[in-house]
Amino acid sequence: MRDKVGPGGVTYAPVAAGYFESRGLRRHAGVASLWALGVGAVISGDFSGWNFGLGVGGFGGMLLATLVIMTMYLGLTFSLAEMSPALPHTGGAYSFARSTMGPWGGFFTGLAENVEFVLTPTVVVFFISTYMGAIFGTPGWAMPLWWLGFYAVFLALNIWGVELSFRVTLVVTLLALAVLALFWISALPHFRWELALNIPPEPGHSAFLPFGLGGVLAALPFAVWFFLAIEQLPLAAEESHDPQRDMPRGILAGMATLVVTAFLTLVLTAGIGGGAAQMGTSAEPILDGFRAIYGGDLARLLALAAVIGLVASFHAILFAFGRQIYSLSRAGYLPRLLSLTHPERKTPVAALLAGSALGLSIMLLVWLAVGEEGATTIIGTTLLNMAVFGAMLSYLMQAIAFIRLRLTRPDIPRPYRSPLGIPGAVATAAIALLTLAWQVQDPAYRAAVLPVAGWIAVGMAYFALRGRHRLVLSPEEAFAMRR
Repeated sequence: MRDKVGPGGVTYAPVAAGYFESRGLRRHAGVASLWALGVGAVISGDFSGWNFGLGVGGFGGMLLATLVIMTMYLGLTFSLAEMSPALPHTGGAYSFARSTMGPWGGFFTGLAENVEFVLTPTVVVFFISTYMGAIFGTPGWAMPLWWLGFYAVFLALNIWGVELSFRVTLVVTLLALAVLALFWISALPHFRWELALNIPPEPGHSAFLPFGLGGVLAALPFAVWFFLAIEQLPLAAEESHDPQRDMPRGILAGMATLVVTAFLTLVLTAGIGGGAAQMGTSAEPILDGFRAIYGGDLARLLALAAVIGLVASFHAILFAFGRQIYSLSRAGYLPRLLSLTHPERKTPVAALLAGSALGLSIMLLVWLAVGEEGATTIIGTTLLNMAVFGAMLSYLMQAIAFIRLRLTRPDIPRPYRSPLGIPGAVATAAIALLTLAWQVQDPAYRAAVLPVAGWIAVGMAYFALRGRHRLVLSPEEAFAMRR
């Protein structure tokens, strides 16, 4: 078989017999599993990370930022609910962009999403180690041991099989929601508005918006943490029994759940203990909340339960980057070796190992370069903002893909149609651009932007020099080539 020339100067090379058989996945997921995967991937954002928005925006700034970001995610999830059953491929964001913007646009989108999914687990496991260190009194120098241990355990669970992965995800997601519900019920009698508004306002501003509208913009990247990674669900399309029916239901049910958890967590956490002033700098706000309500010993036990929420996201996002790297590799954008699956369990073992190794390497390099205290700042905030920057780029591209798919391919079967349509996608793109613009212009966030831009530049250079000559007609590529 001869090479086939595709659009944008790419070449589809022939592959050996058995290529796709050695890269097969197994169908297992239904609506409940997809809901748990979406909520589980995000739920850690309620336990840590979002609260730094209180420190830069105050209670009012963080509340308004969350409303803006919620609007963006509603537009995004309705768009995904339409695109994912219409293009039910593991490629997800890359697949959507590839079908409407060619291989260059598809790979750019895939690289942006790759940044998000590889770095998000590093931030989550950092918060896990912070909680575990506070619970067990672990010395600071030993924190990397928590990282290694959690990566090893949950990498093994993801490799073991898709059935076990989804079962674990469902259980830990339900337990995480139960812990949050206990926290909300416990916090409600102790809530005080004056605590939520206890950040001293800058001159000319109110206690509700102590830093003015600039505080709202500064809080946007942290509000993203309440919803970040819900968009991973389309990556499970080839492991869903009926993606045309179940994918829209799973995505929208997950988003509805996350809206409720976000606002209950934000409001009730800000109004207890040391209030917004304390919670805005805490690495474990739910633990601090339990301490304020129950005191030290019982709070420690409850905090151990709270780690379940972080674990749920860690496990689910390992699933996500495994499938994301797998899909780009199966199509030849990344080295094809990374798309090999376990011969019996049909899990993307090579992609899971590569993504875990990359994430852990980044964490350990930061730790060795700047030490414990510096690593806390870089991992807890800079890597978080890097993940958000990558996510905003991918959301922008996915919104454009939705609009172009509506305009250029109106006749493809759409089992579900977004009620928000093109205006919803436009809102998603506009808010993503606003968040990107703020990150680029703010010196505090710019340190997160440059490494992401560098990673994408290196990836695109690799594609230009080598990758574009080694593409494979995987399912998403074959769909994109159809006219």
